[in-house]
Formats: sequence, C-alpha cells, structure tokens
Amino acid sequence: MRDFTDEQGGSWTATAIEEETPRHHGRWVLFFHPAAAETPRLPAPEVRWQSRPEAERTLATMSLFELRRTLSSVQRRSGLPASDGESPWVDRTIDAD
Repeated sequence: MRDFTDEQGGSWTATAIEEETPRHHGRWVLFFHPAAAETPRLPAPEVRWQSRPEAERTLATMSLFELRRTLSSVQRRSGLPASDGESPWVDRTIDAD
C-alpha cells in the first residue's frame, strides 16, 4: 500500500492486513515487510483501522518520519536489528545482589 525507504536506504512496504476476529472494529492492522519480499511480516498491532479505505487513506498521509519510527519500533520488538542502526532492545533488569 505504501513503499518507502528506511534510514539506511532499505526499501519497505507498509500495508494493512485484515485480522480474522469476531469484532467489527480495528480489524485492519499495520504490517511492514521488505519491498522485495512478502516476508518477514512485521506487525504493528497498536496501529489499527476499521476499514481498508481508512487504512489506505491514513498510510497515504503518514509522514516518512512516522513510518520509519514505527518500523524501527516493530523491528526492535521482533528482535531484529532496527533500520536506524540501533541494536534491538536490551534487557535492563536490575538484579538485587
């Protein structure tokens, strides 16, 4: 639905995929995948729409900054290195010795 490049110049596609659920709202979920392949699909479940036209309209108007920021976030959550060059999330649990 929307092609863009990450901060390293990699090509990505942002798309909405309908989730199979009995609820009638928030069925369309934002996903990212490399432009040259359909996998891996990286979900951004916090970004949802009620309909495909609503998803298309929103994706068409999202800024490049917002697309890159959201992609970076989902890459970190999935354990993949983020496109912005940052490493994946690090466990910063404090051990009480």
